[in-house]
Amino acid sequence: MAADSLKATLAQTFAGLAAGCAAFRPRLQARECGHILSLAPGIAKVAGLPGVGFEEVLQFPGGIEGIAFNVDEEEIGVVLLGNYWELQAGDPVARTGHVVDVPVGAALLGRILDPRGRPLDGQGPLAVDERLPVERPAAHIMDRAPVTEPLQTGLKVIDALIPVGRGQRELILGDRQTGKTAIALDSILNQRGTGVLCVYCAIGQRAAGVAKVIATLREAGALAYTVVVVTEGNDPPGLAYIAPYAATSIAEHFMAQGRDVLVVYDDLTHHARAYRELSLLLRRPPGREAFPGDIFYLHARLLERATHLAPELGGGSLTALPIIETEAQDMSAYIPTNLISITDGQIYLSPELFELGVLPAVEVGRSVSRVGGKAQRAAYRAVAGALKLAYAQFEELEAFSRFGARLDEHSRRQLEHGRRIRACLKQPASAPMAVPVQITVLLALTAGLFDQVPLAPMAAAERAVWAAAATLPDELAARLTGTERLSEADKRQITQVAARALAPFLFNAASEGLEGAAGGAAGGTP
Repeated sequence: MAADSLKATLAQTFAGLAAGCAAFRPRLQARECGHILSLAPGIAKVAGLPGVGFEEVLQFPGGIEGIAFNVDEEEIGVVLLGNYWELQAGDPVARTGHVVDVPVGAALLGRILDPRGRPLDGQGPLAVDERLPVERPAAHIMDRAPVTEPLQTGLKVIDALIPVGRGQRELILGDRQTGKTAIALDSILNQRGTGVLCVYCAIGQRAAGVAKVIATLREAGALAYTVVVVTEGNDPPGLAYIAPYAATSIAEHFMAQGRDVLVVYDDLTHHARAYRELSLLLRRPPGREAFPGDIFYLHARLLERATHLAPELGGGSLTALPIIETEAQDMSAYIPTNLISITDGQIYLSPELFELGVLPAVEVGRSVSRVGGKAQRAAYRAVAGALKLAYAQFEELEAFSRFGARLDEHSRRQLEHGRRIRACLKQPASAPMAVPVQITVLLALTAGLFDQVPLAPMAAAERAVWAAAATLPDELAARLTGTERLSEADKRQITQVAARALAPFLFNAASEGLEGAAGGAAGGTP
């Protein structure tokens, strides 16, 4: 009985195969196939593909891909996305019929990828069903909404004096080793629990530096809401060229779903240099500092994709924090001036402040936010204006006092107050602060409560205020994080909490002052 059933099944199967073979009609399909003319580091010259389109992906032997960049009449300049030494002149080249794309979706959260979407973390393939082109047009003006909500970085000096809004493009620039990546990393860490997703794009960075960033994200639990796109320094320049565009497409997918996204480009200096290398090898005309003439458009079309979408499109936002490295504090170089004119403000890090131990080394006088102030919380606006003015006056007076000029009592008080502001704006790395804690410290600072504290125990005094901020009533803490303006009663209540926390340090200051006076009297001339 079982044998008869098996025979019937086999007969039915073979009958289906015979019917399929009888219905099959082979069709001829035209296929373009070219060949490599010459090779150079990162590029190839190809002939024999008359129908190729600009930025179309071409397939080389060994699974290596390239992008059609120069589409000339006789030959095609191709940017390789793999190692050029694995190819040789005469190798076949085939068209794929599509542009460069990258996988997108929630499955990318917590993963480390290259710009082509290939996993680098050893956790297996990505389970995604959708891919987006890396080069996409920016949202139209009518599809955008004003920037009205702040993006809290957790850094007092930025949230109070140089605020960033969701949908803004804020440039971070400074010399090497001044803490640019640390500011971007703290901003990512501070998004935990806020619903903001993050994309960190490392462009041409050292593998050790990228590994350190990933380890910090993993230890803080931030990797769960972050996608990391990596190109290392030894990767082909073509991968460094497409990396920020791929990261932006990944972020745009979340933005289209109504989510708020923060994307960090670390850094665009390496991106510009990779594009310059490719352009010079492809014989494009060089311009200022040997960069090609379209280098401005290269970054403008990238950063224009950062926006806040209108409510009818979901209301999502994409906030961009591009990083640029300056040389010898030269903000007027070609690439920094380009990025300053494209973005909505800049955060400048000073090597002098870094050497003095003022971390983060943000120079407030050369930093600006052209949009974020409109999105800043009302509680910050109550203290930020007076704080920024007092700090600017202190910096000017400090520079004047270095000449040994005699200062009156008012000027000396301004200097002492400014030194306390600088001390309070210091903040350790990877330690973002919540909004109520920041507001409590800043209100105590503007009220002059720290002025009677010696500079030596300032860090301990500030930590005491942090602990006191945790005792604020829940309804008051909610008002600090909301949009309501602080009442005078709220300010008095916060100031009283801070004053009680600082009381032990004020007593120490008074005793030190009495001891100093007694010592002066004992050692003085009778």
